Amino acid sequence: MNTNWLGQEIELTVGKVAHGGVFVARHENRVIFVTGAIPGEKVIARVFEDKGGSFARAETIQVIDASGDRVPHFWKKSAIAGGAEFGHISLERQRSLKSEVLTEAFERFAKLNLETVIESIDTDPSGLGYRTRVQLHVNEFGDAGPYRERSHEVIKVKELPLAVAEIQELGLHLKNWQSVKKISIASSNTGGLQWQVDRKVQGDPMLIESVLGRTYRLSPGGFWQVHKNAAKVLSETVIDFAKASDFDKRSENLDLYSGAGLFSGALAGAFGLDTKLTAVEASKTASLDSRKNLADLANFRVISTGTEDYLKRLEKLATGSTVVLDPPRSGAGNKVIAELLRLQPAAIIYVACDPVALARDLGQLVPAGYKIDNIRALDLFPHTHHFETVVSLVR
Repeated sequence: MNTNWLGQEIELTVGKVAHGGVFVARHENRVIFVTGAIPGEKVIARVFEDKGGSFARAETIQVIDASGDRVPHFWKKSAIAGGAEFGHISLERQRSLKSEVLTEAFERFAKLNLETVIESIDTDPSGLGYRTRVQLHVNEFGDAGPYRERSHEVIKVKELPLAVAEIQELGLHLKNWQSVKKISIASSNTGGLQWQVDRKVQGDPMLIESVLGRTYRLSPGGFWQVHKNAAKVLSETVIDFAKASDFDKRSENLDLYSGAGLFSGALAGAFGLDTKLTAVEASKTASLDSRKNLADLANFRVISTGTEDYLKRLEKLATGSTVVLDPPRSGAGNKVIAELLRLQPAAIIYVACDPVALARDLGQLVPAGYKIDNIRALDLFPHTHHFETVVSLVR
């Protein structure tokens, strides 16, 4: 039996969604991870990766029996860019699929039976026009655009459908760029625009964001949430969860992976400018931004170091302490979670951008005595498989 199907076209009946924006099908006792499909559909898919093991990867090239949730992709069929793997699915079904992924991650990695609705934070029913951060790549002809899905081929485009209007109107994707490799564009909610052409900064030298009455200044290349509404909604969620868990502003409260100080600023705004907060951030640039952004807070300090290193140096935390953490996509990980379990904060508010990494970390926290007090999942990345989850845990 041939167990390498690279390049072959196979008729498949598509099963459930899997983490990563792919769908599960089976053919001759092997698993096929299919892109561009919807559960329940019958499709013809071309295998683009097969290493001879128990699974292969394929892309949908023809739909035989279409789902009622299939919609025209906002990219042209001949030029579908990466970062829009759910663009062929209605937004309502996208969110139900993301909910399935989160539920399965909780069951598999944390032994938790939790079903969570993925909430929309968009006012635009199309789910387009939300990205405040965009990267364009440039080919040998000087054309600037996104990469084609699963390739390094630059697509020449007339529009950037996911980008906010300010980035669209800037029109950098319509110009010809010689001897350039990459263009990064960012906009702020105060009207700022900044772009880097191979790291050379143009436009506004520093972006200024305004969230819940506080301004945040961001150095070039500094991290900020991608969705135009994300910083506000996430800040409001952290505040609500802190209030529900009896946040003590006088205790030793930590803001881990703190970036430019968004959540520290939100908590100080809600509980008072004298709230005791220590922000921990490995990036020296972000740490400097945070110090400037929150210089008016009486009991705030920034430690520019790795989270694990900082936690290891702590002997204990005061009773009633709250830890807020917003780790990268890989999650906090075993070592950081082990340190949190040693320090035993009264409450943990975990902001996660990957459901599997979150579930793995919860799989350590919950058996050790933490219980989930609140949970909220937010669709901050429409038309992709990504979403954000905020979980509050208390002892």
